[in-house]
Amino acid sequence: MADSSTDITLDPQVAMLLQMQAAAGAPPLESMEPVVLRKAFSEQSKMTAAPPAEMSRVEERQIPGDETDIPVRIYRPITDSEGLLPVLVFYHGGGWVICDLDTHDDVCRSLAAEGECIVVSVDYRLAPEHRYPAAVDDAWAALLWVAENSTSIGADSERIAVGGDSAGGNLAAVVTNMARNQGGPELAAQLLIYPVVDIARMDRDSHLKFGNDYGLTLSGMEWFRDLYLGPDQDAKDPHVSPIYAGEFSGLPPTIVMTAEADVLCDEGEAYAQDLINAGVHVEHTSYDGMVHGFVSMAGIIDVGMQARKDAGAALKKFFA
Repeated sequence: MADSSTDITLDPQVAMLLQMQAAAGAPPLESMEPVVLRKAFSEQSKMTAAPPAEMSRVEERQIPGDETDIPVRIYRPITDSEGLLPVLVFYHGGGWVICDLDTHDDVCRSLAAEGECIVVSVDYRLAPEHRYPAAVDDAWAALLWVAENSTSIGADSERIAVGGDSAGGNLAAVVTNMARNQGGPELAAQLLIYPVVDIARMDRDSHLKFGNDYGLTLSGMEWFRDLYLGPDQDAKDPHVSPIYAGEFSGLPPTIVMTAEADVLCDEGEAYAQDLINAGVHVEHTSYDGMVHGFVSMAGIIDVGMQARKDAGAALKKFFA
């Protein structure tokens, strides 16, 4: 479906989804209490998920964090390899406010299968009950735990990547910079799926073009930001908005995936360009006609599954 207001053509499956959502007349997410939104989104994720890829083993663990234990789910794919596998530490999206291990279960299974790697999915603490820096602290603690305990989960400590979608992509980018700045772990790659990288600036072209009627709205993104930060945090802190880190050289190979009709598209592309300018190897793919969240909706949007395959192929290359 062509959208004359933005001069793009939406994928037919995306256009149908947006029409159904508009017809349903759901209230804006920012008008809902977080606990109610979490339940609603959990139910929605079941309807849009892809069939779960079969795994060799799926294990639930509690790992130590700074203030409390962190639940993780560890996926080992079916593989002919009997040795240690590479590992992806994955942080789910959801604006730092919603989603959990279950909403992203099929995504993690796909990435494990397509990337032929172990995936450790991290259930970091959510806002507003736990504002910044709780999510960053948990994301960093989980990465350190994987690096220090890799053998116990069948993973190769020399082949660790981080990744995530949306707010999870934000956490992946933040801990990648932390790993470089704080002396490790040395990462093989970072996977950033329509990441949030700049919540200090909400006036890029994609914010204005796709701020309404394309799923994630600009007002919704501002609501997530405010719940995550609270009134006293600096949105330009590099641990909040990694685009303000200032120095990007020395970062690992980076996979950036953006959606054409996504409010976050331009900041993801700007971050990819900043890394390229700093000499980082970046593989950036823009998915035409797609909206925010399409990778999580591979059960109803075919391109979402293709993007998972693309991510897996890129990870395998950087793990080799």
